[in-house]
Amino acid sequence: QYVRHSSDPFYTPEPDTCHELLGHVPLLAEPSFAQFSQEIGLASLGASEEAVQKLATCYFFTVEFGLCKQDGQLRVFGAGLLSSISELKHALSGHAKVKPFDPKITCKQECLITTFQDVYFVSESFEDAKEKMREFTKTIKRPPGVKYNPYTRSIQILKDTKS
Repeated sequence: QYVRHSSDPFYTPEPDTCHELLGHVPLLAEPSFAQFSQEIGLASLGASEEAVQKLATCYFFTVEFGLCKQDGQLRVFGAGLLSSISELKHALSGHAKVKPFDPKITCKQECLITTFQDVYFVSESFEDAKEKMREFTKTIKRPPGVKYNPYTRSIQILKDTKS
């Protein structure tokens, strides 16, 4: 890992130590968010390349560049935004395109990695984003549901989604 150059401390096109420590670590330390991230990864197991790409795009626009509402205000939960004051200002400026988060639409959006995003997706809440992603993963053809067991460090096949 590297640390962004001092000539442009507010934006870097590639993840650096600031991105990991300011963006991902606090969120992944919160169990509900860590579970959300893990569920997206587990949903990809056994899926086609096309389905994996759709999941990756939804991950990008939630875990990296996600917005949600809280008390009627836009809030940020994406690590790419939390670690880049320049892109954060852009996303919340009122000039950036912001659309409702719908995984069926979001999965078709181009992910930009060398410049600010053309569009950001906003959920009614973080819980809303999780629920929409859970419903979206049900549409992906793959083997039966899976769950990671951190105690045995293994993946278990579920009989139903409540297991």
